[in-house]
Amino acid sequence: MPDPYSIAGGQLLGQLLLERGLLRAADLEAGLGYQAVHGGRLGAVLMRMGSITADSLYPVLAEQLGLGLVRAVELDEDALRAALALLGSHSRYLLDSAVLPWQDEHGGWHMASADPLQADLRESIAELALCRDAVWHLMPEAELAQWQQRLAHTDLVSQALDVRALRELAEDAPVIALVNNLVAQAVEARASDIHLEPGEREFEVRLRIDGVLHLRQTMGMDRYPAVASRIKLIAGIDIAERRLPQDGRISMRAAGTEIDVRVSSIPAVFGESIVLRLLPKRRADLSLERLGMRPVQLASFRRWLGMANGLVLVTGPTGSGKSTTLYSALAATNDSTRKIITVEDPVEFRLPHVIQVQTQADIGYTFARALRAFLRHDPDVIMIGEIRDRETAEIAIQSALTGHLVLATLHTNDALSAITRLVDMGVEPFLVAAALRAVVAQRLVRRLCDNCAKAGDAPAAVIDAALALALSDAAGDGMAQDDLPRWRRPVGCPACERTGFRGRIGIYEMLSLGTELQHAVAQGLTMDRIEALANTQGRRSLAQEGAMRVVTGMTTLEEVLRATGGAGAD
Repeated sequence: MPDPYSIAGGQLLGQLLLERGLLRAADLEAGLGYQAVHGGRLGAVLMRMGSITADSLYPVLAEQLGLGLVRAVELDEDALRAALALLGSHSRYLLDSAVLPWQDEHGGWHMASADPLQADLRESIAELALCRDAVWHLMPEAELAQWQQRLAHTDLVSQALDVRALRELAEDAPVIALVNNLVAQAVEARASDIHLEPGEREFEVRLRIDGVLHLRQTMGMDRYPAVASRIKLIAGIDIAERRLPQDGRISMRAAGTEIDVRVSSIPAVFGESIVLRLLPKRRADLSLERLGMRPVQLASFRRWLGMANGLVLVTGPTGSGKSTTLYSALAATNDSTRKIITVEDPVEFRLPHVIQVQTQADIGYTFARALRAFLRHDPDVIMIGEIRDRETAEIAIQSALTGHLVLATLHTNDALSAITRLVDMGVEPFLVAAALRAVVAQRLVRRLCDNCAKAGDAPAAVIDAALALALSDAAGDGMAQDDLPRWRRPVGCPACERTGFRGRIGIYEMLSLGTELQHAVAQGLTMDRIEALANTQGRRSLAQEGAMRVVTGMTTLEEVLRATGGAGAD
């Protein structure tokens, strides 16, 4: 008997998905091959393989099967409970069969199922006098399970599950499909992270999109041990250990994309909180031009990367895009004439022709120890994932002074603070002055959606200040006053999921240490005097740079204030 989910409405489901651009031909071929050997619905197979998400699959299925598509948010809990009460003892059978019943305003019965074509199920329910003429609807399995748990009042699963039971839960086919679908949905939504946060009776799945967390779905805590165990199992984490933080990594395919997933779990009050960091294996956007630097900034950054030696720092808080900037810098310097070595914790992206080393603190292989070994490999460029302590800072400085170009990150609020941070770590000011060539401080702000952003009004003071900054660099940027767009405001549309923003762009504070600044640092002058000197040489603060992004219509003032928090303001 043909699979009704493969041949939907007389048409091949796979072909429909291909025609609508929801599936790649290679993924369909792999899915059909798997189905031929192992059986199962084609749609379920494709979701399990991470080739397509439920959000993409179910609308096509519903249309082709001639069924209505019902989403969890469309159902009313009171109506569902009232229907179950009318069905009496039969309600348990419906919930156990993953069927949700309700009545419309005319008393007609409706049934929602993730697999409404099951003949046995429909025949059994048709035997119920009340439901004989019920209208059937299609509903995504994960969303249906949320209501199923909520209505059944299922007691929470005991936390004393043994390793064998946890492993069996993790290998359950619906759990595998659920986890794969979560990751695929996150990839389609351009999320950078997936946050699984357990509560007393429910756990939340939140996605970080363009730097902001969005609630994706809520599920009952009875499902959490299985979901958490599945993630830990494929990440190589001890599924029995729930008292200590753990880290792991997954390589998988989701939504047609090869990705690495960095997994971190920490113990919390109601269970382990798990975060999955999504890292595409192929980064076609690792180019300096895509970072969002203004032309004059990009020219300066390229000049620094072309130096034979010295220390170039990229600073900012966690999540400000420092790693992307450094990887883009390495890609720009990777011309096969220079030997490049990196030390990272962890290695986020694999780069061709670059020796990448990951630290392992548990065996004593720290940043400092790796750097000492690096120097015996005659590198031209060294990238340090993060300068965290005095020992690492001193080796980085010495490397920069002995003929190596050193790129590194540092956690500071602005570019000038990097000088203070190195001195506070114990590095002598004269060494900082001799080695440090430049500092880039950065933040990421959400970019206005070009599809729906509208012209608006801005405070005159903001426009004047930002316009003055833009025109001061107009010659270098190739812009004229008439070319500058004006203030825009967010609106919201399907393309940006009603947020008004789509994607992010960097704002950068660039500090070049010329002879005068090096002399001031070596003398140990106060930061106020160093800042005043830097300003006379053309330094622009993060707040000023953000204001220019506002006046050129790329983002909003609220976004700049959220991202900078006044960092680097004059």
